[in-house]
Parts: sequence; structure tokens; C-alpha cells
Amino acid sequence: MEPTRRVFTISELNAQVHGLLESSFPELWVEGEISNCKAYPSGHTYLSLKDDKAQIKAVLFKGASFGVKFKFQDGLKILARGRVTSYETRGELQFIVSAAEPREKGALQLALEQLKAKLLAEGLFDAERKKPLPPFPKTVGLVTSGQGAAVRDMIQVLSRRWPGLEILVWPVKVQGPGAAAEISEAIRGFNELAPRTDVLLVGRGGGSIEDLWAFNEEPVARAIAASDIPVISCVGHETDTTVADYVADLRAPTPSAAAEMAVPEKAAVLDRIADHDAAMAQILRDLLSSLERRLKYAAAHPLLSDPRRLWEQRVQRVDELSMRLPEALKRRLETARMRLGAAAGRLHAISPLNVLARGYAIAASKGKVLTSAGQVKKGDPVTVRLSEGEIHCEVS
Repeated sequence: MEPTRRVFTISELNAQVHGLLESSFPELWVEGEISNCKAYPSGHTYLSLKDDKAQIKAVLFKGASFGVKFKFQDGLKILARGRVTSYETRGELQFIVSAAEPREKGALQLALEQLKAKLLAEGLFDAERKKPLPPFPKTVGLVTSGQGAAVRDMIQVLSRRWPGLEILVWPVKVQGPGAAAEISEAIRGFNELAPRTDVLLVGRGGGSIEDLWAFNEEPVARAIAASDIPVISCVGHETDTTVADYVADLRAPTPSAAAEMAVPEKAAVLDRIADHDAAMAQILRDLLSSLERRLKYAAAHPLLSDPRRLWEQRVQRVDELSMRLPEALKRRLETARMRLGAAAGRLHAISPLNVLARGYAIAASKGKVLTSAGQVKKGDPVTVRLSEGEIHCEVS
């Protein structure tokens, strides 16, 4: 007797395979290269992990992505921790990633390089977009921890350099979960609630890369870039550099240095004003002395002591010119007469009347001068012009 066949539906088969995989494989680490990576608006990232012989589909869900500091991208080799399972709807084997680290670089270093490359391409580091600092700020805002040496140092330096300066402090977390969000919100808050603030100092004291990481996060960089108030970044010690430093309008090596950059020293400014005041007074005294000397010289000049001397010589000059004028006109008229006589002589020499006086005549018919017998015919009237008078003839 043939045994009863057990027939599975596809859903049942996929469900059993799914259960078998879930129960058979503990969470494990795999090494592979990312390919076909795509992040969805939901916050989940779908990808494949492959080596030179095989590949497996994988997914990094949004909840686990917060623990991964760097961005997944094609070609990146990683170590991924997770569990093996299947996607029942399509019966596909897949790996659920719960943690990951880059195979060749530290996670934080890779994340930093990725974010810097992204913001650089967008132009957020460009010098052209940096805002100048006001020369004499009246209000300075501090975005830093409400406790610790950094805030005390900044307040002390600002108050010493410019007594009476208004200092506004927005206390924030400067490390750990939520720090980047608080820093970003404080920068936006100053712009919205205290736009009269002249300059912002954003930073904290030194520490490890993990301690300073909030200032390497994208929300902080974009808040600084969007600020209408000029921002001085002052994160860590002189050798520490963060993304905030590249985006800020000015980078200070330490919080205390930022305070020195933000405001001038009032005593030095007052000294310069006093120097300029003294120099200006001396310039005015020198100018007045010069004018006084010129006035004394002018007052002693003979022309001012006897004003008639100003016009005596000019009157004499006018008389001299008036006497010379008739003679000059006479010479010019004589020259013109001679030139006119010469021109008349030349005209007389070529005059037709002068030619007629020598016995020549001019014959004309019907208003035209005759130069050939062929110009008239029998019976045409002809006028002959002599030196004295005319003869009227008819051609026969």
C-alpha cells in the first residue's frame, strides 16, 4: 500500500525553510563586499554581500542603522554581524544586519571621510560662502556645555577683553546620544529667537574622536551652514579638527582662542582711539600754523598794502594795445589790397574782353558760342561780339 503523500503549499514550504533557518543559525559575523546598495525613504537599506564566488541578499533595518556610524555604499568591504533568515514571500535567503564595521578603516574615520566628501561636493566648505565677523560685536552667543572649563574660559576671556559685553549661553550636551540634535537646535534657536546676536561660538573642550563626534555629524554641519549669524567653531584642542570647523565661518583652535577672535580688546581699542585723537589734533595744529604763515605772508605783500598796484600795470597795457591797434590794421589792409591787385591782374590777363581788344570776335547763334561752321545753316541768325559793340548777321 502506497503511503499517503504530504503535499506542501509554497507558503508552507517557505515557512518551514524560514523556521529552520531561524532556529539553526545563531547570530554570526560575515565578511563581504557591498553591492546593489539602496537606501529607501523608510530608513531601511537593502544590499547584497558578496565574495568572489557567491553572494547573499542583506538588509539593514532603520532601527539597527543608528548604531552604524558610516554609510553603506557599493564596493565597500565590511564585517557584518547578523542572522541568517529568509524572505518568505519570495523564498529568498537573506542576512539581517544588526551591526557592521568597515574592513579596512575604522568606522568613525570612514564616516568622517564620507560626510566630508558629501559636504565638500555641495559647496559647504567653500571660502566664498564664509561670512565676515563684525569688528565690534555687542552680543555674543555660546553654544556649549553649561558646565566645565570651556564655557568658563570663554566667558572669562570675553568679559576681560570687552567689559559690558552681552553674553548669551545656550547649554547643550556636547557628547553622547542626542548631543548633535541639541547643538543643531541651539544654533537654529539663536537665529530664530535672538537674531540680534552678532556672533556665535560653537564648541567644547578636547577629547577623543568619540567625545567630539557630535561636531562631526551632518545635522550640526547643516545648522552651521544655514546660520545667518557668523559662527566660530572651537572644538577641542589645537590638533582636533571636525566637520564643524570646515563649515564654520572661522575656526578657532580652542574655546579661549575663539573668545579672543570674537571681540577685540577694549583697552587696546581705546588706546588706538586716543592715539588717533592726538594725531588728528596735531594735524589740525600744523594745518592752522601753515595757514597762519600764508596769511602773514599775504598781508605783508605790497599789492595788499596798496591795492592800486593791482590795476595800474593792466591799465597801461590796455593803452599800449589801443595805440598799436590802428597801425596793425593799416598793415593788414595794405597787404590785402596788394593781394587783391595781383588777383585782378591775373583775371584781366585771361579775360575774353582783353582778347577782343586785340581784333578777335566771338560769334554766337541762338545763345550758343560758335566754334565750327557746321553748327549753323543758311538763314540762321548770327551775332558777332566785337571789342566794342555787336553785329547781327544772317547765314547765306
